[in-house]
Amino acid sequence: MLEWVSEVFWHERLWFPEGLGWADLEDRDGRVFAKARDLWAVLPIAVLFLIIRQVFERYVATPLASLLGLKETVRRRVTHNLTLESHYCNTTKNPTQSSVEKLCKQTGWTEPQVQRWFRRRRNQDRPNLLKKFREASWRFTFYLLAFIGGLVALIDKPWLYDLEEMWKGFPALVSSVSCQTMDFKEQVIHHMATITLISFSWCVNYTRAGTLIMFIHDSADYLLESAKMFNYARWKNACNYIFILFAAIFIVTRLIIFPFRIMYCTWVYPVTLYPPFFVYYFFNGLLMVLLCLHIFWAVLIVRLAFRFLSSNSSVEDERSDREETDESEEEEPLKNGEIQKNGPAQNGHATYNNNHSKKTE
Repeated sequence: MLEWVSEVFWHERLWFPEGLGWADLEDRDGRVFAKARDLWAVLPIAVLFLIIRQVFERYVATPLASLLGLKETVRRRVTHNLTLESHYCNTTKNPTQSSVEKLCKQTGWTEPQVQRWFRRRRNQDRPNLLKKFREASWRFTFYLLAFIGGLVALIDKPWLYDLEEMWKGFPALVSSVSCQTMDFKEQVIHHMATITLISFSWCVNYTRAGTLIMFIHDSADYLLESAKMFNYARWKNACNYIFILFAAIFIVTRLIIFPFRIMYCTWVYPVTLYPPFFVYYFFNGLLMVLLCLHIFWAVLIVRLAFRFLSSNSSVEDERSDREETDESEEEEPLKNGEIQKNGPAQNGHATYNNNHSKKTE
């Protein structure tokens, strides 16, 4: 059964246009081509990157955060309550009004006490600013080095300037490839599409198209991460201006160059050379998924950019969670004598302190 599945999966008519096949990708005359088995190398490389990331965040990002005046904050921990913890973990993190009333009866607490417990419990699960800064620092460094590596690998390649060159000699292409891994619902879809694209590009030797697509995506990501770093460090102006630069590059590369140049040369130009085949449709279908995600994110980015330009307010990420606070609430004792604070709530959900804006995540 497995042998039949493997034979069907690797059938030449799925992967190549008529007249071409796997024999064209056999090593010969000193030329070595990409192999599907090469993808196993990703696993130890991924483990290595995890180790490097831990070292970087501890010995580079943390001292940098301290230099910028960013310190780790300690959040209040909730009082242990088995009933509320079970509801939080197994039912919902945001109980409705009716659920709050039931929990009050089960615990003997008042509604404000239950609502406050859930606010603080949600805050415990959110990463603090120092953790966010360390993560953004790592991604900034990774994306910047990936972009520079891609630029070095492609700067002398003819298909960077003439995209039709990416199909010259297909499938026996000789390429200098820089293997890069691309860094929620939308993010999961994006990651699945890009990982599949990278894997298929490697297997069928679409390396020229693959490197161009990764290079386009790497050209703006490091700017977003640097904007996040300045945002967490409270450098408002630097954050906002870098974000505007990121928005401009994002729109140009992902809504203009990507669909009208890259996708043109993967969708329209190939059929002038070869009849369409399965991987042609599959590959371009995944590119369409990425384009839809680009449009979705571009709408959010443009909305934030216009808000900044019109009011000179801080850049806020609409996809981010607010940190909920209860600093201005009156104190009220629990049944067991512990002093807690009594604060407002609406329909069983936390009322946010409007002085705390969303952060760029």
